[in-house]
Amino acid sequence: MTKSLLGYGVLAGPVYVLVTLGQALTRDGFDPTRHQWSLLANGPGGWVQVVNFVVTGLMVVAFAVGLRRATAARWAPGLVAVYGVSLVGAGLFRADPALGFPAGAPEGLPAEVSGHGLLHLVCGVVGFVAVAVACFAVGRRCAAEGRRGWTVFSRVTGVGLLVGFAMAAAGQGGAAATLAFTAAVLLVWAWCAAVAVDRYRAVGPTA
Repeated sequence: MTKSLLGYGVLAGPVYVLVTLGQALTRDGFDPTRHQWSLLANGPGGWVQVVNFVVTGLMVVAFAVGLRRATAARWAPGLVAVYGVSLVGAGLFRADPALGFPAGAPEGLPAEVSGHGLLHLVCGVVGFVAVAVACFAVGRRCAAEGRRGWTVFSRVTGVGLLVGFAMAAAGQGGAAATLAFTAAVLLVWAWCAAVAVDRYRAVGPTA
């Protein structure tokens, strides 16, 4: 059971990224250098990204349960679970159309944020801060265990996510900010997968 749950930590990232990229390449008007992936939940076919958020979030929660069973740490699994719940929330509460996507959306940011748009933002802030702190918690534990590579990887991931998210929040659709945020999200998924594999190898054969 524990190993099966940890497996979701490996699967969640590729599922989310591949489904998102499939939409980014086929949805008219979507520009990966300008539009954040959350905007794909709007317009015709937006339900695909909504489902992507929800399913991926549930997979992350399952991974967090497996992580709790596979480690003595308490903070990191709980924070990862918060990240998973935030992904579900981000899917249920869509980001407001913006930056010309989908067709008919304002070319800039919306003049007035809707209720669901505000909740989407709150979910993003809570989720990204939670998983960043989880990275720092794992980094601290690995430092105490003398695992230098894991310490650096975890800390770089946490800092990278916070910086990328801050850039996206302030960038207003700029290419550098959007791509930095996308890279940070990809790094987080890589970190989740690596942690899942590491814990998978550490647990007993019958776990």
